[in-house]
Amino acid sequence: MVETGVRYLEIGEAEAGQRLDNFLLRVMKGVPRSHIYKILRSGEVRVNKGRAKAQYHLLQGDQVRVPPLRVADTPPTPKVPSRLGDDLNTRILYEDDRVLVLDKPSGLAVHGGSGIAWGVVEALRALRPELRELELVHRLDRETSGCLLLSKRRSGLRQLHASLREGEFQKVYLGLTQGCWTANEQRVDLALRKNVLRSGERIVRVDTEAGKEARTHFTVQQRFADSTLVEAVLDTGRTHQIRVHLQAIGHSLLGDERYGDEQANRLARERGLRRLFLHASRLTFPHPRDQRVIRVEAPLPPELEGYLQNLASA
Repeated sequence: MVETGVRYLEIGEAEAGQRLDNFLLRVMKGVPRSHIYKILRSGEVRVNKGRAKAQYHLLQGDQVRVPPLRVADTPPTPKVPSRLGDDLNTRILYEDDRVLVLDKPSGLAVHGGSGIAWGVVEALRALRPELRELELVHRLDRETSGCLLLSKRRSGLRQLHASLREGEFQKVYLGLTQGCWTANEQRVDLALRKNVLRSGERIVRVDTEAGKEARTHFTVQQRFADSTLVEAVLDTGRTHQIRVHLQAIGHSLLGDERYGDEQANRLARERGLRRLFLHASRLTFPHPRDQRVIRVEAPLPPELEGYLQNLASA
């Protein structure tokens, strides 16, 4: 074990724009992700002598206090499994000198952590060591597949985060829900509040009084006997937003073990569905270099496309 004293880190131009938690994960190598979030919640990490939330975006000149820590000796970096590396290389949908868009597979977390050896960003950094500043621009749930944007430069990350906050991104998803929709379109405007259970599991609930605003626009794409394929366009980007909004209106996503309907999920498994039916199908964003609009699409994975074909022929 290695003992570290209190550190005061000044944020330079290269680090500005990063989320505080992502910055800490980078500078506190060898510290468990869970412990980093613990010291953030307890206020041991300070920004400009005050408390700051994990999602705070750092500014140039900020002073970050990192408390004393006992850090395990860093083990040699394990090699990315060849199968994972080969798969990720075939899943790049768009790439240039500033950004990379990946068709993330279901079951792969965007970040490594407790019990997770590899996340998307760690695997890509190991595969492409020249991309030292590679960072996630946004996140997808582990069970969700589809378009995931990463920035190759911290300066570009700041611009992309600013565009994201200004609502200049469009994120479009496809999901298969339980039940038959009567209307062709539905807008859901229900505030959401995130809670963390004692187990550490994150759970999100509708909370119109204390929650943060969340808006999703749903459009029916295809109807089946007892389920409906919908397109979801996010006006806001809250954790588990689509999943909780669909649960709230009585049309939970099939394959959703956290917010879904147990009976509907059991029937879907019997029919061959082995994952959450939610896919980030399209991403539109302004390029950080010149603001030209980039539009990237990810086709439905074969296992989801095959499931729909089986439903249509039943």
